[in-house]
Amino acid sequence: MAVTGLLPGQRRRRLAGKTIMVYATVAFFLITTLLPFVWMAISSVKPNRELYNLEQSPFVVYSPTLEHYGYLFTKYPFARWMLNTFAVSVISTAFSLVIGILGGYSLARLRFRGAEAMGLGIFITYLVPRTLLFVPLVYVMKLLGLFDSIWSLVIVYPTFLIPFCTWLLMGYFRSIPRELEECAMIDGCSRMGALFKIVLPLCLPGIVSAGLFAFTLSWSEFIYALTFIQSAANKTVSVGAVGALTVGDTFFWGSLMGAALLGSVPVALIYSFFMEYYVKGLVAGAVKG
Repeated sequence: MAVTGLLPGQRRRRLAGKTIMVYATVAFFLITTLLPFVWMAISSVKPNRELYNLEQSPFVVYSPTLEHYGYLFTKYPFARWMLNTFAVSVISTAFSLVIGILGGYSLARLRFRGAEAMGLGIFITYLVPRTLLFVPLVYVMKLLGLFDSIWSLVIVYPTFLIPFCTWLLMGYFRSIPRELEECAMIDGCSRMGALFKIVLPLCLPGIVSAGLFAFTLSWSEFIYALTFIQSAANKTVSVGAVGALTVGDTFFWGSLMGAALLGSVPVALIYSFFMEYYVKGLVAGAVKG
């Protein structure tokens, strides 16, 4: 309304100023976000003589090399670490989503005594620091005979993923009108049939968002993986790379940056494939949750 009363020249200048402000803001956040990845990529292909030469520009590679990546894959089982991390993350996320969907739907839809207290208890459980739990969980894993096994991580990770997924999905289930399920059940659907045929398709963005967050949390988890896994073949990327490439006060920065870069690629690819659902899930959660 205010722009329409301006002269054509003033209107163009104001629109140009807004455009410049928008692009400057986007460029700032883009540079801030991508700078760590650019730094890791450049450092991973620099030879040591350039990497530790403070007189050269840190953003220029004069003699690119892949020796750091070769050192990473030949001297250490990095491919095995990546496979272990992917397997643990996928299994833990899938199991946590199944339990989180059933738990979130029950707390959001079913009326029973103590539902609100149970939902609050689930949220408080997620807030408990993992540093308080890893010691008793080590004892439990030893009793189960799963210590120094990736299955210990598959069992332990849902202890913080399930409360997170359940609490997040409760808001999405509450945003779905009850009338849709009631109409489906009048037409002959059971409660579970209405859940799978009506509710879950409508909550797909929220489920994808919860799955992405859960996958990211399990992929980057450190304290449990450091405590439960001892052998090099069973380690995950977050623990294996840091433990192998950090010896006392000596850091193998080239290989360490390469490991960090490769370790972030699967998460970036998953987010890029599911970005549309992820954004829809965030918007739905902000507006309706």
